[in-house]
Amino acid sequence: MRKNIVAGNWKMNTDRHSGATLIVNLLNGLPQEPKCTVIVAPPFPLLGTAADLLSRDGRVLLGTQDCHHEASGAFTGEVAAPMLASYSVSHVILGHSERRQFFNEDDGLIRRKMEAAMRCGMSVIWCCGEQLADRDAGHHMDVVERQLSVAFAGFNTVHLDRLTVAYEPVWAIGTGRTATPEQAQEMHAFIRQWLRSNLAPAAADTSILYGGSVKASNARELFAQPDIDGGLIGGASLKADEFLAICSGF
Repeated sequence: MRKNIVAGNWKMNTDRHSGATLIVNLLNGLPQEPKCTVIVAPPFPLLGTAADLLSRDGRVLLGTQDCHHEASGAFTGEVAAPMLASYSVSHVILGHSERRQFFNEDDGLIRRKMEAAMRCGMSVIWCCGEQLADRDAGHHMDVVERQLSVAFAGFNTVHLDRLTVAYEPVWAIGTGRTATPEQAQEMHAFIRQWLRSNLAPAAADTSILYGGSVKASNARELFAQPDIDGGLIGGASLKADEFLAICSGF
């Protein structure tokens, strides 16, 4: 069953006070029965504060922006999936373009992280997308197909209900540029067909989110596309009113 999802990726923003204030403002403005599944992914230092605030309410799920592929060990500065699960984290964002670009994460490593998160019972928001040069050269489908092929080779379909895909054209992240609804829909339909053909027919029900400068002014048009099930939101998730408006865009 496809779900409408809006996930806020706070990236390396907020501190303990401002993060708590943002969560309180979101909860105060959110309808008692939201139109979609709402997720926020604060930085790691805020997990305890966020978990306490969100657990008292229940309308917003707690996500994180990454995890390590090992369950424990001598990996200074890293955070393991079992640690996140102990905070009742529901979703882990993996494969974000910034992790790929700035931390040299490749598709194989991202696959191992995905397996680690799912072993701990958490769901994964798996990200894919092309650079501007790929889009301009007409290779955008090839890039995304390669990412899909590595991530889901031999994937255990028992875990399909823990998978959400986020398509994020790299050229539209934090640039103010957005893929047109038609461009986004074309790629979402391609991803859905690939999942259906290469994993299982049931994979057609996997939620696929669009990420790339989504804001209140364009969310409704994007979410109206037949294969777009919501958004992975960056900068706009740091403004309670803007994020709430996006969540109401269904």
